[in-house]
Amino acid sequence: MGAVVQLREAVEPKQSRTTPRRRPNAELRTREHLTEHEVEKLIEAAKGNRWGHRDATMILLGFRHGLRASELVDLRWDQVSFSGAVLHVRRQKAGTPSTHPLTGIELPSLRRLKREQNPASPFIFVSERKVPFSTEGFSRMLQRAAKSAGLTIKVHPHMLRHACGFKLANDGQDTRSLQAYLGHKNIQHTVRYAELAPGRFKDFWRD
Repeated sequence: MGAVVQLREAVEPKQSRTTPRRRPNAELRTREHLTEHEVEKLIEAAKGNRWGHRDATMILLGFRHGLRASELVDLRWDQVSFSGAVLHVRRQKAGTPSTHPLTGIELPSLRRLKREQNPASPFIFVSERKVPFSTEGFSRMLQRAAKSAGLTIKVHPHMLRHACGFKLANDGQDTRSLQAYLGHKNIQHTVRYAELAPGRFKDFWRD
């Protein structure tokens, strides 16, 4: 019997078990970023949530500062200077930290959030259970906001970071400054925003 088994294994070698590979994002979505208008629709939709001000502020900061989901949920109040109107951004993935200005829209939103946070937490964004917001929770909230906003594209948190890059590149910000703003170690990660920005072609044809 043992000889039969050995013979079968020799003729029919065992097939290795492989985990099905996830399809690339490019195959799942037509694009990997949101437009500024779409982000605005997300923010307005999020305002209708039970914790609307918190949710809208999360989307606003994620977009304005090109934050990864992990960077966004990890934001702490000691990174905010209300007197200096700046946000000290700590980057993940060995990215370079930077200091970003806070705008006239962001500052009042953050002040209100801090004032209404009860009990006070060292983290800017906390869940209903009064613990730091999770990346999964933010992703679910963003998907609900996208559905409420009527967006047909499948939205995920990293699209806010890409939206920031494309928006600033299309506004004409130079690549080196954009690299520092987004905390990219490798400038090749930044160049793609300038390469795909439609504004670079706007004067090619004139009718």
